[in-house]
Amino acid sequence: MGKNVKIAPSLLAADFLRLGDEIRKVEAAGADLLHFDVMDGHFVPNISLGICILESVRQATRLPLDVHLMLDNPEKHLDAFAAAGADGITIHLEIHPEPDAILDRIGGLGKTRGLAVNPDLPMERLAGKLARVDRLLIMGVFPGFGGQAFIQATLERLTRARQLLDAEGRAAAELQVDGGIGPKNSAAVIAAGTDCLVAGTAIFRAPDPAAAILALRGGDSPGK
Repeated sequence: MGKNVKIAPSLLAADFLRLGDEIRKVEAAGADLLHFDVMDGHFVPNISLGICILESVRQATRLPLDVHLMLDNPEKHLDAFAAAGADGITIHLEIHPEPDAILDRIGGLGKTRGLAVNPDLPMERLAGKLARVDRLLIMGVFPGFGGQAFIQATLERLTRARQLLDAEGRAAAELQVDGGIGPKNSAAVIAAGTDCLVAGTAIFRAPDPAAAILALRGGDSPGK
């Protein structure tokens, strides 16, 4: 069994005709939190979940809601997402290359302060930018669509991310990875220092979500 990493099912992969049932299913299966992707069609080439859905999700679960803002203007929407039920809000370094002020705003709302980077952003851009970070999200794919294959270079990026967090006194910050995560690569990303795995298809499309979550944590994979 691997270390006790958190598992965050990504609602982007859920069946939206049965969203309440889908949430209850992964909650019963052992999910630690829910990942809520917000896409604007500009920063990423897709449009997804918004305030109204977050409000409904908040009523359906007591699990923490991890809101990932893939927006060109996240600063305009912080209050609304906080009021709708977000427990944590993650913004992108690509949009806010000097993130301290917006992270302070997120913290001032009483929310977990998250910072994300896409696969093509040099990791050294994070140096000196992590003092206010509670959650650092390393994307394992280019965001915009679910079901993509994991980019193997992400493993080195995760190792470097952990080094940067430690160097800046943020050893307690959560290191999260999102994109292409499944039982075949979860052990490697955990070994690279990851604390939280975001997975969509691997959980919501699995015949047994509880077995899938166990496999992601490093236990026996389904069928073994």
